[in-house]
Amino acid sequence: MLGFLTRPLHRLLSLLCPGLRIPRLSVLCAQPRPRAMATSSSSCKLPLVAVCQVTSTPDKQQNFKTCAELVREAARLGACLAFLPEAFDFIARDPAETLRLSEPLGGKLLEEYTQLARECGLWLSLGGFHERGQDWEQTQKIYNCHVLLNSKGAVVATYRKTHLCDVEIPGQGPMCESNSTIPGPSLESPVSTPAGKIGLAVCYDMRFPELSLALAQAGAEILTYPSAFGSVTGPAHWEPVSS
Repeated sequence: MLGFLTRPLHRLLSLLCPGLRIPRLSVLCAQPRPRAMATSSSSCKLPLVAVCQVTSTPDKQQNFKTCAELVREAARLGACLAFLPEAFDFIARDPAETLRLSEPLGGKLLEEYTQLARECGLWLSLGGFHERGQDWEQTQKIYNCHVLLNSKGAVVATYRKTHLCDVEIPGQGPMCESNSTIPGPSLESPVSTPAGKIGLAVCYDMRFPELSLALAQAGAEILTYPSAFGSVTGPAHWEPVSS
């Protein structure tokens, strides 16, 4: 679907560094799949995107500070779009805290990110926002929402995770996302961005090829799976599917 060339190489930090928990920024040069009409490589400047890696905590303001530093660094390097991971806003200690810390899309935290996008003049992929939807009062559950902001800070697309991760982890017991989260009702059409046409998904969605096939058939050039996999679920899901 999309080739990635790293640039500059000396700034690319490996995504496979065991035990490394510091914030990281990878800057990538996106090279879309060939078109029927080719343009001269000398006249075509490939867009730069940034993949920001963070280890979220229950402290939303500290998480925002960390993400903002990476986004500003991405803007300084010339990226047109920065990707943040699932649960970039926070990772709570239990489902009750998850619900307590969640916010609506019109809340304070997302406003801070819209201001950040405007300040830096780049697009932001917010890979998994704990969203209190319009049905919050009735359900007391949230959505795992992938939010796409343009460089003016406007919300141009939202996708609510369809496939929730309810698994039994050997030695750790059950992990049931559905205890606090509602599956989204539909897919989001691919969105045109300065880096290409992006298809939105989240984490465990990658286990379901029909979703990626539908996005590809709708014209997506980049498929996004922002994830907050753990030390057990990561090797079990991410590595086999992405290799």
